[in-house]
Amino acid sequence: MSSWIEEKCAKHGLRMTEQRKVIAKVLSDSEDHPDAEELYRRAATVDNKISLATIYRTVRLLSDAGIIETHDFRDGRARYETADAEHHDHLIDVQTGDVIEFVDEEIEALQHKIAKKLGYELVDHRLELYGKKIQS
Repeated sequence: MSSWIEEKCAKHGLRMTEQRKVIAKVLSDSEDHPDAEELYRRAATVDNKISLATIYRTVRLLSDAGIIETHDFRDGRARYETADAEHHDHLIDVQTGDVIEFVDEEIEALQHKIAKKLGYELVDHRLELYGKKIQS
């Protein structure tokens, strides 16, 4: 069974090697936002011949095609997620590095309102909040 990423690659006419298929499956199955090193660790458990360079080339290819999104959560490493999910924003815990996905309709409406007030139609946005857990 092919992954969501494999199907998107086929639609974009991208050649899928066996190693790319492994990377695509690992990314499709990820419920977090892995960086290249973590992708490498996960992919290497499936195919120990995959190199870190192959990971970097593949995520660049997938990102350039709009199949995955690349995030910089200010921790010095690019993190990846599939571009198949509904729109969501991120809250990043600056102490643990945990990334929490959320949707807030009030924030969405406010962003459109601000863009309109400034004479723009909002076509896309990315919101990242950074915080630390409140100790109770």
